[in-house]
Amino acid sequence: MAKKNTADNTLADNKKAWHDYFIEETYECGIELVGTEVKSIRGGRANLKDSYAEVRNSEIYACNIHISPYEHGNIYNVDPLRKRRLLLHKSEISKLIGYTAQQGYTLVPIAMYLKNRRVKVKLAVAKGKKDYDKRDSLKEKAAKRDIERSMKVR
Repeated sequence: MAKKNTADNTLADNKKAWHDYFIEETYECGIELVGTEVKSIRGGRANLKDSYAEVRNSEIYACNIHISPYEHGNIYNVDPLRKRRLLLHKSEISKLIGYTAQQGYTLVPIAMYLKNRRVKVKLAVAKGKKDYDKRDSLKEKAAKRDIERSMKVR
């Protein structure tokens, strides 16, 4: 019987995306990497902050994902900020192209994790927040924190 891994396999998170965007829909996709990048990601050296995805020639590429060079990779290391192709089915790609054609929608990687020993990216269809939306979400977060604090004291 196969052992289920219940541990959280998240390697990188984009917490800023939850603050800057309304997340409409998410997709799980593979990512095209070279060997030293995989080793570096498994070591926890990936950063999704300020990353986004764009459509080019009916393919989706992740931009600005920073994967630090692997220490022992020497000549096999590649550019840390290079564009990496995301692996999705054609039907999913056509849906995403339709979303990005609409005004205000963008594609944002929100998490990078391991699934069956493979690196996966959770890609979100997101709509940008205005400044007043961000203030409202900060007020809600502060109110929830205060409520939890008061419940904990008793």
